Amino acid sequence: MKSFWNNYKSSLILLGAIILGGIVGVFMGPEAVVFKPIGDLFLNLLFMILVPLVFFSVTSAISNMGEMKRLGKILKNIVIVFVTTAIISGVIGMIGVLIMNPTKGLNSDMFANLMATASDHASGENVSLLQQLVNTVTVTDFKDLLSKSNMLQLIIFSILVGIATAMAGDVAKPMAKFVEAGAAVMMKIVNIIMYIAPIGLGCYFASVIGELGPQILSGYAKVFVLYLILTAICYFGLFTLYAYVAGGKDGVKTFWKNAIAPTVTALATCSSAASIPVNLDSTKKMGVPQDIAETVIPLGANIHKDGSVIGGVLKITFLFGLFGKDMTSLSAIASILVVSFLVGAVMGAIPGGGMMGEMLILSVYGFSPEVLPIIAVISTIIDAPATVLNSTGNTVCSMVVARLVEGKDWLKNKINN
Repeated sequence: MKSFWNNYKSSLILLGAIILGGIVGVFMGPEAVVFKPIGDLFLNLLFMILVPLVFFSVTSAISNMGEMKRLGKILKNIVIVFVTTAIISGVIGMIGVLIMNPTKGLNSDMFANLMATASDHASGENVSLLQQLVNTVTVTDFKDLLSKSNMLQLIIFSILVGIATAMAGDVAKPMAKFVEAGAAVMMKIVNIIMYIAPIGLGCYFASVIGELGPQILSGYAKVFVLYLILTAICYFGLFTLYAYVAGGKDGVKTFWKNAIAPTVTALATCSSAASIPVNLDSTKKMGVPQDIAETVIPLGANIHKDGSVIGGVLKITFLFGLFGKDMTSLSAIASILVVSFLVGAVMGAIPGGGMMGEMLILSVYGFSPEVLPIIAVISTIIDAPATVLNSTGNTVCSMVVARLVEGKDWLKNKINN
């Protein structure tokens, strides 16, 4: 019993704080916004450390690898795992929509107010798909890498620095030691910040529930319910399957023993970026080698979002159903899956970061920017469960990558050691 408490104490405290915050949010309604500054303080502390944490951990993981051959093997298997799991999630989302169409019985008149009050984001210039992809992986100035809004670009830069450091050999050993020390210091700072996690997450969740309650109970209830069903299928079904593929029965036990903290953090913050520190800690407890964990988790937070892929399917099909476009033909289904995959890749790893993906949907299918608020509301109400799939999914994917890189006995070797 003591061992159980030691393993789960922090997670149970976090979960209790979230439940309490949710109850407060429900009873106080919009007035629960009074707790938002406390929650924002905690989030800001996490975001403040995010850029140096990602840079030092990714660069250190790569620059301190014994050989570049291992890096290539890790990255190759990351691509295989990320693409495979994203496709599976997209197919499950599409099946869910075809079985339970959220737009059945809806009238476009109910969105008249939203159409009339399109957000300021809708006035942005149209960007081609290729240019959108270029903007997703690069920035025009080095200083732009210091923003949490450009996390994917920062990760690419960190990978290049790590590769160059490793290639430089002995002359770059001081650099490798520096980034290794920096990664250790950043993680210690994260540990300090996490002492206030229960208070910060509880207050943040209270304000979020207070603000979203009316929207969740509105005409988007079908979308929300469908997404919750799909989330449960993926979370309990697919994640268990992936854990089994990674390590058999021991893999399943190891994953679920350490999955609570990443799940609760993702659920409360609605941020894959803010969940990176907790995910790194949990994957290491799962026995995932450090270089794999510190490559998969930051990279996955930006380009591997199974929840966002499913969300993309729901957004596209919602617009299709609302405006009478066919979504059942093979070409339409293939198109929806491809665009949803891209949406999952370009979404920012911060709360509300789906605007880029939503504009991509409108651009590809030729919808007027004035319909942006329709899918923006969907983003809002599915944000929490989507982040759970996005973020926690990266932890089990790191186990699968470890299985592919280290061999089938990787977990047994960790347990024995």
